[in-house]
Amino acid sequence: MNAFARQCVDLRRQDYSLTDIARITKRPKTSVYFHIKNLPLSAEKWISIHSANRLHLLKIAALRKGKSSRGFKKFDRWDADRVALVAHLIFDGEIKRSGCMYNNRNLSLLRKVGACMRRLYSFRPVPYENPITGVHRISYFNVALGNYMKEKSEELLRDVIYFPKELKREFLKSFFDDEGCMDFRPERNHRRIRGYQKNADVLRIVQALLHDFGITSSIQAPNEVFITGKENLKRYQKEIGFSPGVRINGNRPNSIWKKSLEKRELLRRAITSFRN
Repeated sequence: MNAFARQCVDLRRQDYSLTDIARITKRPKTSVYFHIKNLPLSAEKWISIHSANRLHLLKIAALRKGKSSRGFKKFDRWDADRVALVAHLIFDGEIKRSGCMYNNRNLSLLRKVGACMRRLYSFRPVPYENPITGVHRISYFNVALGNYMKEKSEELLRDVIYFPKELKREFLKSFFDDEGCMDFRPERNHRRIRGYQKNADVLRIVQALLHDFGITSSIQAPNEVFITGKENLKRYQKEIGFSPGVRINGNRPNSIWKKSLEKRELLRRAITSFRN
């Protein structure tokens, strides 16, 4: 263990937060995090941090007194529903000045996003279904909400690497539910999970989060992350998985299976097909 690593560990054992250690050592949070990720803060320290955050937000609220939030609730603390909502809007949705939209063929995911949004925003979305593709869209037209979700999306991508493991899991599940596919083609000996994302920075975040769960992945052109190998697929199945009801599109002309199987079922078949 080098001097910097030892300093990080010693400070963490004294219950210093990630931000505090980065400030003391004058090193980036990402460098500090590598050495302290398995050393949790005490419950008392978490309470202290949350209390400080709450006081800060109360001060901000006082400055904004008299300004309407236009019907939605803001939040300072991330939980599974909030991570899932913002992540889905990033991956298969749109965050615009006019508001937020989410597009998907899977009704189970549309219901999930709608349920998460209802915790923040009381107005019903405007629904639309493309009669040709079968893709559904739910839209929330609110300028203030759009601006706020833009801020939260940037915050999520910046900070998710430091979140507790259960929130990292929710982020990854949202990514692979939206952007992932189970590529299982026995005749070609293909057994792999693929996830597409045009933003290379997001792919690197996904790869780092997978590593936190002991899952090795690779990033390949054009902008895809791959998970291969029996042990990696088994670990993905155990730690992350696909959500119930999330299916492949069996109506595509190039569909191998010719029916809309659940992604988690294809993953199960791929794992059981290994000979050893």
